[in-house]
Amino acid sequence: MNRLDADTVRRENSRSDFQYLAGGAILLSQVTKTYGTRTVLDVQEMHVPPGSLLGIIGQNGAGKSTLINIIAGIEPPSSGKVFYGAGRKESPDPKKITLVTQHPYLLRTTVEKNIAYPLKIRGWEGEKIQARVDGLLREFGLERLRKQKAWKLSSGEGQKTALARALSFEPETLLLDEPTANIDPGTVREIEAILRSVNGEKGTTVVIITHNLAQAKRLCETVAFLHEGKLLEMGLGQDVLQAPQNPLTAAFLAGELL
Repeated sequence: MNRLDADTVRRENSRSDFQYLAGGAILLSQVTKTYGTRTVLDVQEMHVPPGSLLGIIGQNGAGKSTLINIIAGIEPPSSGKVFYGAGRKESPDPKKITLVTQHPYLLRTTVEKNIAYPLKIRGWEGEKIQARVDGLLREFGLERLRKQKAWKLSSGEGQKTALARALSFEPETLLLDEPTANIDPGTVREIEAILRSVNGEKGTTVVIITHNLAQAKRLCETVAFLHEGKLLEMGLGQDVLQAPQNPLTAAFLAGELL
C-alpha cells in the first residue's frame, strides 16, 4: 500500500460522517480527559485515516501523551468515544495496535528474546518466530547485538530494539511517543527510514508525537497541533508547518508560545 497522496489526505480529513472506517483508521468523537477539576484533553473530533503518517506537535502539557495513551487503550477517556477500523470497535485490538514510548520498558533478557516476546504470547510457532526475529535484527542493524542483554544497550540501541519488538507482529497501527528524543542523529535517521518503510510499503498507520519540528517536516504527511488539550489545527504537514491557519499554531512554530 502506498502512502496517501495529498488529495486523499485532504478528502479523508474533511469527511464528517466517517461511516466507512477502514483497517488502521481511528476516529475520536468528543473525547475528554479530566483529573479532578482539571481538563487536560478536549478533542471534539479527530480522524486518522488508514495508512497515514501523522505527527502530533504542541507544547509540553498540551495533552499529546494523554491523547496517544487514550488511543492506545492505556487510559480511558473521561467522556467521548474512540472508534477503530472498519467495525467501528470502541476498544483497540491488541493484535493490531502497539505503542512505543520515549523510555520503553525492555525485558531483562537479550535483544532477540525481547523482539520474540510479542510473537510468543500471540501463539506464533518457533521456526516462524526465529525467521521473523532474524529479519528484524537485519532490518534494524541489531544482528551483532542479538545476544546482548537489554540493560547494556545504549539509548539508541534500546529504542531500536523496542521498535523492532513493536513491529514484530506487524500491527495495523503504530503509536510512538517521542521515540527519537535524546538519541544520536544517525539513529534518528535510521528510525525515520524504518517508519517511512512500514508506512509506505506495508500501509501501517503511524502516529508519532514529536517536539522536533524538523523531524515533523521530514517525516509526517499530516500534522496535528494540540494546545491546552484542544486540537486547534490538523492537515497536510506542508500546510500546517509552512502556512498554518490558526494564529496559535503560527506562534508555536515561531517559538513565541511560552
